[in-house]
Amino acid sequence: MDFKDILIKRRAINFFDPDRDVEESLLKTVIEDAAKAPSSYNLQPWKLMILRDHDKKSKLQPLAFDQPKVTEAPVILVVLADRDGWKEGNSTLESVFKNHVTSGKMQPEQREWFLGATQGLYGKSSESSQAFANKNAGLFCMSLMYAASAHGLETHPMDGFDHDGVKKELNISDNYWIPMLIAVGYLKPGVEINPKGWRQSYEEMVIK
Repeated sequence: MDFKDILIKRRAINFFDPDRDVEESLLKTVIEDAAKAPSSYNLQPWKLMILRDHDKKSKLQPLAFDQPKVTEAPVILVVLADRDGWKEGNSTLESVFKNHVTSGKMQPEQREWFLGATQGLYGKSSESSQAFANKNAGLFCMSLMYAASAHGLETHPMDGFDHDGVKKELNISDNYWIPMLIAVGYLKPGVEINPKGWRQSYEEMVIK
């Protein structure tokens, strides 16, 4: 599929087919494709919780403005932005640095420089850690939705939910912020999709 077709095809779908599941192998492929998204220093400060169980989704639905798609979509992805993703000892950071050394991009003695750079950029304050986590997780989310579209799936990103309530219900640790929930599945048969809404033109977007 041409990328322009993916851009046009990707929509925020409200009505999912509750009787059509998403194969585990397909979902894994979509997530692995999405993981190629850019990230600061390649730190990839994002994780996912995958909800398929109907009872778990039913408990989540009241916390998400009671949106029916929470239970109708076969898969709900809870995206987690790791505010501690820049810290020494973080498992992903350690894997990134190990890969840098193994691949020859960095030398072992550059570790202190690497840790100082990430802390200086993302650990200056709680606000900088929050921005670091959210920006990078947002890149991953968009990549995920494009990847899903390329593989014939539909998605809907949701930021209308009780953040603290979802964290408590799913027992999510405090280092994670939840930028969005993403419903994944197939369009409900018989539902027509309206044309894409208005978008700014080039002239309207560019400020001189």
